[in-house]
Amino acid sequence: MLILLLKLFYEFFKVGLFSVGGGLATLPFLQEMGNRTGWFTTEQLYNILAVSESTPGPIGVNMATYVGFTTAGVAGSIIATLGLITPSVIIILIVALFLKNFKDNKHVKSAFYGLRPASMGLICTAGIGVLLITLFNIDLFKQTGSFTDLFSIKAIILAAVLFALSNIFKKIHPVAWIGVAAVVGILFRFGGA
Repeated sequence: MLILLLKLFYEFFKVGLFSVGGGLATLPFLQEMGNRTGWFTTEQLYNILAVSESTPGPIGVNMATYVGFTTAGVAGSIIATLGLITPSVIIILIVALFLKNFKDNKHVKSAFYGLRPASMGLICTAGIGVLLITLFNIDLFKQTGSFTDLFSIKAIILAAVLFALSNIFKKIHPVAWIGVAAVVGILFRFGGA
C-alpha cells in the first residue's frame, strides 16, 4: 500500500509540475498516466472529468482526488491531491520571493507570454479528446467498418438540443443544465449503462 501511495504522489506531482493552464490542461497527462499505469481507461477518465466539472472546486484537484480514491481509497485521494498541488505551492513560493525583483524584466514577461500558447494547446487537446469520446464511437467504427456506427447519434442530438435550449433560455443557471443533462443521460442510458 505504501508503494502505491508513493507512486500516486509521484505521478500526480509530475502532472502538477508540467500541466500549465489549469484542470483541462491535465487531461493529456492523465490520459498518458492511465494508459501507462492501468489505473483508469480513457473512457473512465472522461467520466471522471464530467464528475469533476460538475462538483465544486478546481477540476484538476477533483480529478486527482477521484483517481486517488478509486485507486487507493481515502489515503489515495489525499496523497494524489497533495501530489498535484505541491508543485504549484513550491513554484508560487519561489515566484513570490523573486517576482518583486523581476516583474519588469523583459525575459520574465516573454516567458509568461510564451506559456499562453502551450496552455491553449493542452486545453484544446483536452477539448478535442472529450469531443471525440463523447460524440463519436471510434472503437465501434473500427470493429464494424460501418460509417453509421462512427457517430453517437443520441449524444449528438442531446448536445444539439441542450445547445439550442441554453441559447433560448439564457437566464437558466448552468448548474440546472448540468442537472438536466445528467437526468437525460440516466433516462436514455448514456455511457453504456
